[in-house]
Amino acid sequence: MNYITKTIYLEFLACAKNAWLKQHKTELASKFELSAFEKSLVANGNLVEMWARKLFPAGLLIEKFNEEAVKETARYIESRQSVIFQATFISDKFLARNDVLEYDEKNDCWNLYEIKGTNTLRENGEDRDHIEDAAFQHIVLRDCGMKIGRVSIIHLNKDYIRGDDINIHELFTIDDVTDKIIEREVVTREKMNNAVDALFQGDEKALECSCIYHGRSNHCSTFHYSHPEVPEYSIHDLSRIGLSKKKLIDLVDSGILDINDIPDDYKLSDIQRNQVNVHKSQIPIIDNISIKAELDSMNYPLYFLDYETYPPAIPLFKGFKPYQHIPFQLSLHVLNSSDGDLEHHEYLHIDNSDPTKDIISALKETIGPEGNIVVWNKTFEQGRNSEMAERSPEDKEFLIDINSRVYDLMDIFQKQLHVHPGFKGKVSIKKVLPVLVPSLSYQELEIQEGGSAMEAWFEKILNANSEGEKNETAKNLLKYCYLDTYAMYAIWKELLKLV
Repeated sequence: MNYITKTIYLEFLACAKNAWLKQHKTELASKFELSAFEKSLVANGNLVEMWARKLFPAGLLIEKFNEEAVKETARYIESRQSVIFQATFISDKFLARNDVLEYDEKNDCWNLYEIKGTNTLRENGEDRDHIEDAAFQHIVLRDCGMKIGRVSIIHLNKDYIRGDDINIHELFTIDDVTDKIIEREVVTREKMNNAVDALFQGDEKALECSCIYHGRSNHCSTFHYSHPEVPEYSIHDLSRIGLSKKKLIDLVDSGILDINDIPDDYKLSDIQRNQVNVHKSQIPIIDNISIKAELDSMNYPLYFLDYETYPPAIPLFKGFKPYQHIPFQLSLHVLNSSDGDLEHHEYLHIDNSDPTKDIISALKETIGPEGNIVVWNKTFEQGRNSEMAERSPEDKEFLIDINSRVYDLMDIFQKQLHVHPGFKGKVSIKKVLPVLVPSLSYQELEIQEGGSAMEAWFEKILNANSEGEKNETAKNLLKYCYLDTYAMYAIWKELLKLV
């Protein structure tokens, strides 16, 4: 590696060894491949940056990189170009590429702006801390002899609601963080020096992967490379262990990594203890009486409902906020009575327009005034219904009624009425289905999870390269959403067999 960029620096702060491996172990490249969800975050970030540049209509973009970009930046600085996008500076071992650099003629200095794709300001050690990000750039620019005035973070306004057109000045919020940057300078400089010492040395054994003290969802991509001693299913998979820092640290420091090694008298939450017990015994916990009571509370017809949604950073349609979910697809499996035939209804929006009205119409055509709407994770579906009610007030009564009749099938597993070692402490439908209904699988589908579904709709339905691509994607989306609701029905049937 030649320089430590802002991205590498932030990766170093998250996990020093992972950052080193990314730079020095090219044979591990496959471990750094982005998921569909991560790719969508990058795409949204690029889109946000493009829109935010509209706040500075006089800006000029530097399209070159590294040393060539530094030379072009110097020319623009010398000529006092009013606004520069992607101005680039190299100081010692550091390279900073700025989102926006604005010349302040009155004070003969340069104001620095960082553009973020979030709808809030992240600070005080939060993941991808915006202040630390800006502090890194501020230091590099000052070390290059730049006179910096104000430092600001530009991010999306979470309260903005799009009208017919996007109001660029209302879409974004600009937070002045200059004082916070100055307060943090000494500490940030020390971290930057630590990054140089760590990332430019040649011995990976000198670095540790600190992710062993984090829950599974916060592990770096090379965790198993750095910690081969940790089982695939370990203490890091205990329910909510990432929120129990002291407990996790105590287990790790005690050399307890395998769930089987957790002492029977070790203090755990009830949920964690049940998870450990079923794993050790390989015997499920099944509360038949309570499960029967839950199932008996459900009224026919049963409507097994699932939405697919897309949450764009920049609102696509009138009435939406940044990152507000657009329901573009639904699947409904309907069972009118215990011995009735299962019916299926579906809708997929394939036009580049607000799907709200069409989704509501599809619901109205199928859902009657009686019966439970069965979902998996009611917070999500109910949230989408409430948002659609805001955008379509004339349908508010209908959508409120639907929400009042929602039954969350996940509750049976969330309440620990059914705990199986195969769930591995999780209650998502993709963890429960293969255990209770092994004949059904997402693995045979082209689209296998929600992140891929949302990207497929945006990239290959709204922005399809051909009708053939659009039709093929539509077919795959319909298959995926169909399985989501059929899976709920199949799990419900298996639960009925138990009671």
